[in-house]
Amino acid sequence: MKQITSIQNPFIKSLVLLQEKAKNRKQTGTFLIEGKREIFLALKGGYEIDTVLFNPEICSESEAKKISRTTELIEINKDVFQKLAYRDTTEGILAIAKTKSQQLSDLKLSENPLILVAEAPEKPGNIGALLRTADAAHLDAVIIANPKSDLYNPNIVRSSVGCLFTNQIATGTTAEIIAFLKERKINFYCATLQNATAYHTQDYTTPTALVVGTEATGLTQEWRDATNQNIIIPMQGEIDSMNVSVAAAILIFEAKRQRGF
Repeated sequence: MKQITSIQNPFIKSLVLLQEKAKNRKQTGTFLIEGKREIFLALKGGYEIDTVLFNPEICSESEAKKISRTTELIEINKDVFQKLAYRDTTEGILAIAKTKSQQLSDLKLSENPLILVAEAPEKPGNIGALLRTADAAHLDAVIIANPKSDLYNPNIVRSSVGCLFTNQIATGTTAEIIAFLKERKINFYCATLQNATAYHTQDYTTPTALVVGTEATGLTQEWRDATNQNIIIPMQGEIDSMNVSVAAAILIFEAKRQRGF
C-alpha cells in the first residue's frame, strides 16, 4: 500500500489546491470528500471514487478498505491528514471523487414532480441547509439558477452533511430554467414580497416548482414576471423576511402536506 508522510508531496499539494480552488476542481473534474457517512452517501448517489486516503491513527485500515472497495487506498500520517482535512473533527478518511454533470437535461423527474429552485444563493451554509431540507422532503430535484458558488466547495459538502450527494441537482440561467419548467408544464411559485398572495392558498398537488431568492435582494424581476403566482409567507413580527432555507422549508412541507405526505 502506498504511504505519504510529507505535506510537501506534489500529490498532496494538488489535493490542497483541490480543497481551496474552484478552478482546480473544474479543471480536474474532481473534488475531496471528508468523512465516512459522506463517502458512503456519495457512493450510494452514484459518484465515482478514485482514491481513498486514511490516517491509521483515526481510521483503521480494515475500515478504510470497506469504504475504498476497489479504489486506490493511500495511508497518510497525521500531519498530511490535518493539512487536507477541512473539518476540525472528522473520521480520519478522505476520498477523491469525480464531479457530476449538472445539466437540466440530465434530471430524471417523476410524473408529478416537486422541485426547489434557488436563484443565486451565495452562502454555502444556506445552500447546504437547502439541500438537507430537499433530502428530508425527498424532492425530485434542486435547481440552482445563476449559481454564485461552486457546488463542490468543501463548505457546501460539509454543511449539507452529504445531502449534496442524495439530491438530483442541476444549474442553469434563470431564462434556461424558466424555459425548462414551462416546456414540462411545471407550475412555479415565486416567494417574493411584491404582488404576492399567502403561500398556503395555492395548490401544489400538480407538477410544482417552488422558487426562492436571496435574503438580501430576493428574486429578480424575470422570475416575478414569469411565475404562475407570487407567494408570500405572512409575517406577524417586525421583520419582513426570514432565512432562505427556513422559508424554503415552510413552502416545501406545505406542498408535501397537500400531497398527503
